[in-house]
Amino acid sequence: MIASAISHMRAIRLHRPGEPLRLERLPIPAAGPGQIQMRVEACGVCRTDLHLIDGELPDPALPIVPGHEIVGRITALGVGVGGFFIGQRVGVPWLGWTCGRCRFCASGRENLCDSARFTGYQIDGGYAEYSVADARYCFPLTSATGEVTALELAPLLCAGLIGYRALRLAGDTKIVGIYGFGAAAHIIAQVLRHQGRRFHVFTRPGDVASQDFARSLGAAWVGGTDQTPPEALDSALIFAPAGELVPLALRHMDKGGCVVCAGIHMSDIPAFPYADLWGERTIRSVANLTRADGLAFLDLAPKIPVHTRVAPFPLEQANEALACLRAGGLQGAAVLVP
Repeated sequence: MIASAISHMRAIRLHRPGEPLRLERLPIPAAGPGQIQMRVEACGVCRTDLHLIDGELPDPALPIVPGHEIVGRITALGVGVGGFFIGQRVGVPWLGWTCGRCRFCASGRENLCDSARFTGYQIDGGYAEYSVADARYCFPLTSATGEVTALELAPLLCAGLIGYRALRLAGDTKIVGIYGFGAAAHIIAQVLRHQGRRFHVFTRPGDVASQDFARSLGAAWVGGTDQTPPEALDSALIFAPAGELVPLALRHMDKGGCVVCAGIHMSDIPAFPYADLWGERTIRSVANLTRADGLAFLDLAPKIPVHTRVAPFPLEQANEALACLRAGGLQGAAVLVP
């Protein structure tokens, strides 16, 4: 079935924060100038979707179709789109549109564009059978990913990309701490292992399943956030949205080390002694991603190769998938399959 043969699709929408998502029948969106229309093959379920649903992200475009880890096949090309072809597999990330003119865009830092718009937040996303996206922010997946399924590719579009940017901002450090072992962490652990870097994983105290998963991916040490690793860290990647982890990570940091906060939303960071920061330790955040990040990571992932652990859910079970993510009951990533 192709886009021209039907006029409507099933989609999941959020109407108000705090309410369950609704399954609806909507017109298939047409590709406008500079846009790509695609039939969605899979869409990852991200913790950012929970922040959206819980009202922790300001000013969403409601009602909105969430989902920003989209893998799809192109069904139509808008006017002015080049370099893509019908039937090609593409991926769509969180960053969905930028002005292309500001000082950030002009310097390759489009992730900081003040006018940026985001997939599944201000632009309808991938919790649907069809989606449209700005061609500038679609990544070709056909040649880079071989026989990997859409289900396995979907988590790479946010968990993988943000994890990769967080690691890149941490610098070329040899001993890396990972706080929270979910979708992003299980991908970046494979990158660290490939690069020959030692990594230590911190989970919620008593989370045996996540700790075993981390060990299976090559962690040098695994423990609860209430434990001390066997050596000082050169950097730490915090994927859990818990501000109280920042002072904990700083206490385990060697001089000159960097703590990277990788989430779009985090609870407030509590006060901590200046002595814990002294010694040229730094704290920095990750804001979205750049297209350069996307191209670099999607080129690297099949060379490792990165294997994602996924739990598939049919589209109509989006609320159940989000509930599993909220409860911490997933090892890897939840993915919706329309």
